[in-house]
Amino acid sequence: MTEKTKWKRMLSSLRSYAVFFLLNAFVITCCMELFLYTMRQSMDITYTERGIRFAAILTLANIIFLSLLCTVIDAVRRRFMVERPVRRIVEGAEKIMRGDFSARIEPLRGIAVEDGFDIIIDGFNRMAEELSGVETLRTDFIANVSHELKTPLAVIRNYGTMLQSPGLPEEQRLEYAKAITGQSRRLADLITNILKLNRLENQQIYPAAKRYNLGEQLAECLLNFENTWENKNIDIETDLEEEVFVQSDGELLSLVWNNLFSNALKFTEPGGTVSVTLKTEGDYAAVRVADTGCGISKETGRHIFEKFYQGDTSHSAQGNGLGLALVKRVVDIVGGDISVESEVGKGSAFTVRIRRAADGEIQENS
Repeated sequence: MTEKTKWKRMLSSLRSYAVFFLLNAFVITCCMELFLYTMRQSMDITYTERGIRFAAILTLANIIFLSLLCTVIDAVRRRFMVERPVRRIVEGAEKIMRGDFSARIEPLRGIAVEDGFDIIIDGFNRMAEELSGVETLRTDFIANVSHELKTPLAVIRNYGTMLQSPGLPEEQRLEYAKAITGQSRRLADLITNILKLNRLENQQIYPAAKRYNLGEQLAECLLNFENTWENKNIDIETDLEEEVFVQSDGELLSLVWNNLFSNALKFTEPGGTVSVTLKTEGDYAAVRVADTGCGISKETGRHIFEKFYQGDTSHSAQGNGLGLALVKRVVDIVGGDISVESEVGKGSAFTVRIRRAADGEIQENS
């Protein structure tokens, strides 16, 4: 609860106390005035036990009347200050249950907010807004997955149909078969990344921290792409500082390096350059993967880590827009940070910072 909310609740309590104090004082004063007035009249006429009894009965009747009046006033108050906001909240909740995540409750005005319904309504509206965002992401995710699955499936189906043509030359047969293999691999990678991202987002993968040499891991991951850079005649520049250790999940971080290396080589034209550097920056190890590829615009850079976002549509057939989303999620899980610097036509540079292992830090068992 914020300081502003505390003061608001305190002022509301003081105001409620003042209202009830004035109401009780009014009722008691009226009853006492009526009783004293009746007693004076009885004494003027005849001071008998009958006169006192009459004064008591009249005072009791006045108390009953004022109690009924207060009951009616309280019923009206509840009608506008309790039942109305409760009805609004219930109606909003029913809309949410029916799938209408655009439902919002209009904030209350006047003294009704004193009962704290404004806090409930504000929380409800923020919850509805969050649910609306989640539903939008879910809908977009399903639409994007459907689109990404349809594309390779359509290609596989078309080439499969053409392979059935009689008298097909061997050269074309091999070409169609390679296309089917490539699209099958793309489809498999898409499904694998979707499953990995889903497990990460649902926290079904937990980091198994171990102390290891980060430079050695980067070198091993980079060597897995040797055929790629040789086929594209890409120069590889490395500057890896030695004896840089991290205490993290090596398997998860390998997903980061593999995706960054794959993207750098993918978007770099033949004859270009990809560089990988590892430096220590205080308590952190900074890994920088740079390329001389097509680069990305500032607008694309703001969305580059979103699922299925592909700023460079000319290369969309080479990826599925999940790699960097997977990278971002892994970096967040291991407590690191990732940033991107890029200029269209000049290339991109991704920098990942991970806290280094302290000297003498003991390796944990997975």
